[in-house]
Amino acid sequence: MQVNILEAKNNLSSLVVAAERDEEVIIARNGVPVAKLVKYSVPKISPPGAWSQRVVYSADWDSAATNAEIADLFNGTDDASTA
Repeated sequence: MQVNILEAKNNLSSLVVAAERDEEVIIARNGVPVAKLVKYSVPKISPPGAWSQRVVYSADWDSAATNAEIADLFNGTDDASTA
C-alpha cells in the first residue's frame, strides 16, 4: 500500500497495524516513494563463543616471519618481497 505523508500522519496507528500483519507500507511525498514501513524483527545475534572450534586457521598464523611481513607492508618497506 502506498500513502502520502499527510495520510500517514493522520493514520499512523492503522499503518503500524498493517505493517505488523507483514503488509509493506510505502510512504510517498507528492506521489514519489520516500520511505517504507515494515514489521520490526529482532536481529539474531550469535552468543559469545559460537564460532569456537568452527574456524580453521593455519598453524603459523602468529609466526614472527608473518608478523614482520605484515609490519613491513604497513610501514611501506619492501623488505618482505626480498625475504
